[in-house]
Amino acid sequence: MKAEAIAQALQKTALFHSLSDEQAMELGKRARLLHLERGQMLFVAGDAAVGMYVIVTGSLRATRESIEGREQVIHVDRAGASIAEVPMFDEESYPSSVTADEDSTVLFIGRADVRAACRVHPEVAMAALKLMAKRLRGCAALVESLSLQDVDRRLALFIQTLSKDAGKVEANHVAFELSLTHQQIAARIGSVREVVSRAMGRLQKNGWIEVSGTRIVIQDPTSFNDYIRGKIKRPTSDV
Repeated sequence: MKAEAIAQALQKTALFHSLSDEQAMELGKRARLLHLERGQMLFVAGDAAVGMYVIVTGSLRATRESIEGREQVIHVDRAGASIAEVPMFDEESYPSSVTADEDSTVLFIGRADVRAACRVHPEVAMAALKLMAKRLRGCAALVESLSLQDVDRRLALFIQTLSKDAGKVEANHVAFELSLTHQQIAARIGSVREVVSRAMGRLQKNGWIEVSGTRIVIQDPTSFNDYIRGKIKRPTSDV
């Protein structure tokens, strides 16, 4: 990968977007390029955190796993995002395990270089603070969802989020292709496969969605949003 391409990859991130071409090139000289195959683990929660990563291509999934082996997805990031920023500043271990969701390319930047960039370029430090705040809000939203919402609404919110990224408006409906299995969805919303399957059936039975193979249609996006927000109640049984 050419030095110019590495610099551009750094400038696409929220953390390093303020760097000039020359500054990004200088930081890029100290970055190390890594290639990951789908399913390959980048690091495990608890590993010593020696640096952070920038996603150049592909997608990475950050997770925590219980003693029983149940996985909870914390966040999924694609090209242009950075991974493992938190331990760069608190000097603790990696807080989650990160795995490639697809063939991916990442840049590794050592902790000393990240901190040096923050000291020399105050705008990078401010971007880091903003990024930390975003991570905190994301974790707070995840805690709220897992502790206060039943599985039907968690699934509905997840479906709505997917539809915003890949959905197509058709008349008064929104349709998209679902590429995840029920097991993978369960890891995203803090449940198990069997419960997700039953919840999917209830969302269909109650008229919120229509499922045909991998195609999902949100019948009435406005009412669906009201249901997610708790303004409309429909019977559920699993939590």
